[in-house]
Amino acid sequence: MDSSTNSLDDASADGSAEFPDRASMMEVRLQAQEDEITLLKSSLADALRRIRLHDQLLPLLKQQLIAVNPGAARVLNQVCCSDGCTSSKRLSSSSANDGIRHPATRVRRNSEKLGNPERQRKRLDKKAASSANLLTRSPSLENRAKELVASAGSPGSRRGTYSQGQSIKMFIRGRPITMYIPSNIQNYEDLKMEPPSERLELDWVYGYRGRDCRANLYFLPTGEAVYFIACVVVLYHINNRTQRHYRKHTDCVRCLTLHPDKVRVASGQTAGVDKDGKPLQPCVHIWDSTTLVTLQQIGLGTFQRGVGSVAFSFADSGAFLCVIDDSNEHMLSVWDCNKGTKHAEIKSTNEAVFAVEFNPSDSTNIITCGKSHVYFWTLTAGQFTKKQGIFGKYKKPKFIQCFVFSLTGDVLTGDSEGNILTWGKSAADVKTLGKGAKETFQIMRQTRAHEGSVFTLCTLQGGALLSGGGKDRKIIRWSADLAPERECEIPENYGAVRTLADVDGEELLVGTTRNAILRGTFSDGFVAIVQGHVDEMWGLATHPSQNIFFTCGHDRQVCLWKTEEHTLDWCITLEEYGLCADFCPNGSVVSVGLSTGRWMVLDLLTREVVSESTDGNEQLSVMRYSPDGSFLAVGSHDNFIYIYNVTESGRRYTRFGKCNGHSSFITHLDWSKDGKYIMSNSGDYEILYWDIAAGCKLLRNRFESKDREWASYTCVLGFHVMGVWLEGSDGTDINALCRSHSERMVAVADDFCKVHLFQYPCPKPKAPSHKYEGHGSHVTNVCFTHSDSHLLSMGGKDTCILQWRVIRGGVGDSRERLASASASSTSTSSPEPATS
Repeated sequence: MDSSTNSLDDASADGSAEFPDRASMMEVRLQAQEDEITLLKSSLADALRRIRLHDQLLPLLKQQLIAVNPGAARVLNQVCCSDGCTSSKRLSSSSANDGIRHPATRVRRNSEKLGNPERQRKRLDKKAASSANLLTRSPSLENRAKELVASAGSPGSRRGTYSQGQSIKMFIRGRPITMYIPSNIQNYEDLKMEPPSERLELDWVYGYRGRDCRANLYFLPTGEAVYFIACVVVLYHINNRTQRHYRKHTDCVRCLTLHPDKVRVASGQTAGVDKDGKPLQPCVHIWDSTTLVTLQQIGLGTFQRGVGSVAFSFADSGAFLCVIDDSNEHMLSVWDCNKGTKHAEIKSTNEAVFAVEFNPSDSTNIITCGKSHVYFWTLTAGQFTKKQGIFGKYKKPKFIQCFVFSLTGDVLTGDSEGNILTWGKSAADVKTLGKGAKETFQIMRQTRAHEGSVFTLCTLQGGALLSGGGKDRKIIRWSADLAPERECEIPENYGAVRTLADVDGEELLVGTTRNAILRGTFSDGFVAIVQGHVDEMWGLATHPSQNIFFTCGHDRQVCLWKTEEHTLDWCITLEEYGLCADFCPNGSVVSVGLSTGRWMVLDLLTREVVSESTDGNEQLSVMRYSPDGSFLAVGSHDNFIYIYNVTESGRRYTRFGKCNGHSSFITHLDWSKDGKYIMSNSGDYEILYWDIAAGCKLLRNRFESKDREWASYTCVLGFHVMGVWLEGSDGTDINALCRSHSERMVAVADDFCKVHLFQYPCPKPKAPSHKYEGHGSHVTNVCFTHSDSHLLSMGGKDTCILQWRVIRGGVGDSRERLASASASSTSTSSPEPATS
């Protein structure tokens, strides 16, 4: 039982260290294949639907046009040929047989058949009405028909525009997406795209990476705790509750160490990949914790995959830095901190390595530990020699998790069996091994410490020792001779003890495996000062009138945060994980969409479930209230949008209807400002519009929605946000976007760890933007606070929430931008002042 439990405890410790690249590559390939299958299915269905529509429409349209304008038959054939459908070929061949080149003959045949010209006219009118109905089912055919009629009546008007407006197309994975230009833009080509005058400044970082990292929490003399999450190293003043951030890393930070001078810090990062999938080079940064200035960049182009462990030397005042990378051989290298040059290098082991340290009294001695090993290294004249610790009569643990040096010079290790082992140097056994025998490192003492793994050891002034347990979640204080003195147990919801940092001999900082940092003492207990999610996050919503926001993710936690206090207000755990959320406009409840098709509504004050329902059996992707709160739209992966009537201040929900028309899963949706219409996107890059007031009716003519105003703008596909897409995007490069309430800017969350800030609207390709780094994984969501004072962004696998302060720019709103950017012939009224 103990061994299986220990294996579970240690799974997070070495899993990510051994197979990060292979797993991520397989996930990317699997997702790409799923996207391709979805796209092929939708393209095939769309092609078949269009062929059927052509077959039904063209004979009727042909007769109508012949009756109105005999010269239209030639134009009709041209349009059919340009469309490239098989039905157009059939039409051209049958037209010759039916005498369409001789309309008078065709009319005579019809007249003879019908006998009465008046009867013929009624028949044609009826067919015309039928063809109009068919046209409304296919906006693209309707536009072709309008162009056809216009060109047949006026030979000089055969261009790509028509009297009711213009359209442009963007292509994603080769699929054309038609965008209709609003009426207030007369000259689309003259629009000028500029980056927004507003900018973002990192204000706060929520979360801590304790789940799969170790020895990553230190306390500075300035009163700041140093730790990391995603690409940011955070310096958090535990009394003033302020943060500073070191942000020079280009990918996730994996390890951290503090220089003997208590000022300089070394942090190492993973390799990562750029937007084209090419690997980036990992490195170690040595930087000043006072000024946040980078002093040295170590090993760029040397390390493989990433940097797993770092340590400064002590005996020579931190002149050297030891680094172990994440390559298969876990290369051990020593660097000159001042010059940034490599002093020595050797292959350490093919097994996972968890920690490395210099001997505090001798910089030529280095120790490493990890899976099934503890190695004692000696560095002489640039060459390493290695001695393996001998377990002898003691059971060899699966993992040596951590180690420290005692005041007497002994090495103390904590392992996955829950023991603290004391290692010492034994004289050479000349009698047994002969004259060539050398001294060995053996276990001098075994001390039973914890149930489950010993994840961390920390020495205190005076020789006392602290140990942190995995399964038992205990912190134990030991005397210098390893006699237990005090102990306490941290709450279960925070997970196991991952690392410990001494504040003043009494007060401690505790990093946990559930990404929390606790502060406290043995006497008073511990409280959380940093908290975060522990698995991938997708759901994000901001309150309509207060400075709070709501998150949910794969860890089944739903959390309410305060943006001004930078704290977690409350957190509850659900039976299933949440993927989307939205606040009711009255601000009293929040709805959460779950992974099973179930959704629930939570009261913000009581945290109780006031309503719940289930729609389908697939995951939900969008929850969106109408502007007045009278409707709730639920977007699902079963391709439907479910509409509910909302009453009793958001506490009662009754099914109103269902939007049926998408051929792939729903990704995003928005309500119009009048609360009558919905715009939605799907996984096959489709934009549809719905008349909710008319019974969830699909609006076949998308052209009629080009001037509609939207209460929010989160759809990633649409005319007003077309410029956020990079050339060659595959359709999954942008995960989310959010327009500000002032309608001046739009924030974008992309698949390459970046947050972008564009001006709104940005309807032209290659629109410029401000780009911000900090996340170490795909950015899953972004959302502005109710006053646009801050932007919130959340990472996927990095479990990090970044809060950005919006630095105000110039004055003006989106309508003013469009008006001023249009041609000089455009007549506009005085622009309204921007609202915030």
